[in-house]
Amino acid sequence: MRNVLRRIGVIAAGTALVGGALSVTPASADNTVDVQLLNITDFHGYLRPPTAGQGGSIPAGDGSPVTVGGAAYLATHLKGLRSGHANSVLFSSGDNFAGWPFEVDAFQDEPTIEVLNKPGVRFSAMGNHELDVSPDFLVKHMEQGRCFGTVGVDSCFTDSTGRRFHGADFDFQSGNIVSARTGRPIVDPYRIEWFRGAGGKRVPVGFITTTVEGSVTNSTSYQPGLRALDQARTINRYSKELKRRGVEAIVLNVHEGGSPKFPLTAGHNDCDGVFGPVFDLAKKVTPEVDAIVTGDWHWRFNCSVPDPAGNPRPIVEAGNHGAVINEINLSLDPKTGEVLRDRTRSVNHAVTRDVAPDPEVQRIVDYWAARGEERYATPLAVQTGSFTRTPNAAGESTAADLYADVQYWNAQRTSAGKADLALIAARPVKGSYAVRGDLPYAKGSHPADADGRILFGESWNAYGYGNPVLTVGVKGRQLDAILEQQWQKQPDGSVRFAPFAVSRNMSYGYDPARPVGDRVSPRDVRINGRPLDPARTYRVAALAYTVIGADGYGAFAGYTDPVRNGPDHETFVEYLKAHKKIAPAPLNRVRVKG
Repeated sequence: MRNVLRRIGVIAAGTALVGGALSVTPASADNTVDVQLLNITDFHGYLRPPTAGQGGSIPAGDGSPVTVGGAAYLATHLKGLRSGHANSVLFSSGDNFAGWPFEVDAFQDEPTIEVLNKPGVRFSAMGNHELDVSPDFLVKHMEQGRCFGTVGVDSCFTDSTGRRFHGADFDFQSGNIVSARTGRPIVDPYRIEWFRGAGGKRVPVGFITTTVEGSVTNSTSYQPGLRALDQARTINRYSKELKRRGVEAIVLNVHEGGSPKFPLTAGHNDCDGVFGPVFDLAKKVTPEVDAIVTGDWHWRFNCSVPDPAGNPRPIVEAGNHGAVINEINLSLDPKTGEVLRDRTRSVNHAVTRDVAPDPEVQRIVDYWAARGEERYATPLAVQTGSFTRTPNAAGESTAADLYADVQYWNAQRTSAGKADLALIAARPVKGSYAVRGDLPYAKGSHPADADGRILFGESWNAYGYGNPVLTVGVKGRQLDAILEQQWQKQPDGSVRFAPFAVSRNMSYGYDPARPVGDRVSPRDVRINGRPLDPARTYRVAALAYTVIGADGYGAFAGYTDPVRNGPDHETFVEYLKAHKKIAPAPLNRVRVKG
């Protein structure tokens, strides 16, 4: 193809209505090898149809809303799109799991794997959220099905067929996320798929994968044992390797997104005003790459953009939460193995709910929804009083203090992670609230609840957002600066108070009459009964979101020797199992002077 086309979707030749969605028929030619690529991205465990706020409503080309999503509807659309295609491969661009629906999150995301196994996902990019637990968790548990902890309680739950979790029937790839110790990728950098033409000849297509470089220092996926290589150099390196292996057709499957222009009313096949890191990356990626499929930003676009040699190639993203499927059809020359670029066709299909849900996948979804309800109702511990987020005059609350103690307990469980203190943003400057809910003593609305009883689901909803607790080193003078950042001047001249809660072994006082930046005196800070030493390095346990400055406390910058501890939700569950009766602590950790 010599002309640059702004919208590939509008040039789809021979479209036909299949399963409620438009399917692009393969380009006709006497003996080409026609290959259908089907892609989803950022599924995030949304087995059940998402609400409108979760991405369950997207704009059509005319601006009207389309109701979309749900694993059973996704499976139906995939079957319809595959019909009539001899060579078809389904793959994901990452962030399949580590999402937010309780019924998958509370079962180590095993339900998501069971659902994705069903329609035959062949391989997936390793998204940043695939690292939300650990590289070992991804490879040994999610891929290989190895169990940890108590089977049926901590992992390897019984699936909808009555069998134990066995892992994914597909592999994860990423070439640029490597071990900090060995420099080697933690999963395979690429995959080669073979497709057969009408004459019986098999032709290879290589799929190179990379992951957004910030993954190893993002809050949920923070992994001190990993480092990220430059994506463009990695892609070009593996492209050369594939060429040496005789692979001429190359697809980039990258977890690095983009977006259409704002306001975001564009249809799912539009390509107007697109921007973002994937488009910047594409300018550096070798022309040997014939198509770029991406994810991460949760947006929808279907573009044709010139490669560095001036030839158009698709750059596409298929939204999130199972709302969209991207379809690219490639025609390969059976003699050379090259992609015939002028015959490439691409279209994004909305996963509408005007089709019959796939009964097998619906059975899986219903099974895990029921299991989620059971797990939510599981009693964990009892409480002697209410834990609430209501602050006293010093900004201290019983709920935030409890969650700070949980983080301190979490960090003390390993020698590497041991901390001198813990803190948590009770009302952060910006971003998400980890102190999400109260734990009232009185019986709640759930039928399984009772006065003083803490249910599994109540604990899950009260604290955290899937973030790991980090233990990091900061000097005493830096810790003092961190405490000072609880007061921040606003553009209108006012001062916002964004208090920290601290663990029970720490206390401090502050003088609200003093200037901002000088309200906490180091001599009024006590850790294990001793005054703060400005020159000493303290080990602080805090959520990664706070440590990297995502919620507005930039004074953590320059922290040293990070150690990743357990994630928030799971840690609170373990804490309650270990502390069968908990009581609100006195609000005496923070004092107002003057």
